[in-house]
Amino acid sequence: MSPAWWQWIASRDSLTARLVSAGSHRTFRVRLLNQRLGRPRRDEALALDLPPARHAWLREVALCLDERPWVVARSVVPLDGLHGQRLDRLGERSLGSWLFRQPDLERSPLEVTADPPPFHPASGPWARRSLFRHHRFVVLVQEFFLDCMADDLGLPSR
Repeated sequence: MSPAWWQWIASRDSLTARLVSAGSHRTFRVRLLNQRLGRPRRDEALALDLPPARHAWLREVALCLDERPWVVARSVVPLDGLHGQRLDRLGERSLGSWLFRQPDLERSPLEVTADPPPFHPASGPWARRSLFRHHRFVVLVQEFFLDCMADDLGLPSR
C-alpha cells in the first residue's frame, strides 16, 4: 500500500472530517442509499458475534463531494445493542458525527481489504472496517474508498 493511501486507511479519527478537509471547496454530502432491519452478511455476523439468522439494523451511505461518491459505507448494529438509540433518524447525517461525540468511545483494530463493496456497484482500491463500542452499544463500520476519490485527490491506484 502506498504511503498516501496508508494515511487514509490507518487514520482513526473521523473519516467525515477528513473528507471535508480534503475536499476543501467541494460540498460534502451523505447520501442515504439504504436503511433497514435485515440479516447481516456472514462475515458481519461473525465480526459482531451474532448468530447468523439474527436481524440487525443496516445502513448504507455514500459520502460524496460535489455529488461524486468518494466512499461508500455500511454500518451494522445488533438490535439488542441499540438501547433506545434512534439511529434511523440520522437521515443524511454521518454516523461518525454521532459516534465521535460519544465519551469513552472505543475502536477495535482496523481490518483492511482490497475487496469491492458487496452492496454497491462502484469499485475502489481499498476498504477498511472496525467495531466501535460505547458502553453496551456496538456498531460494525465498513468503509470502501472509491476510484473517484483516488482520481480527484491524485492518489495512486493502490
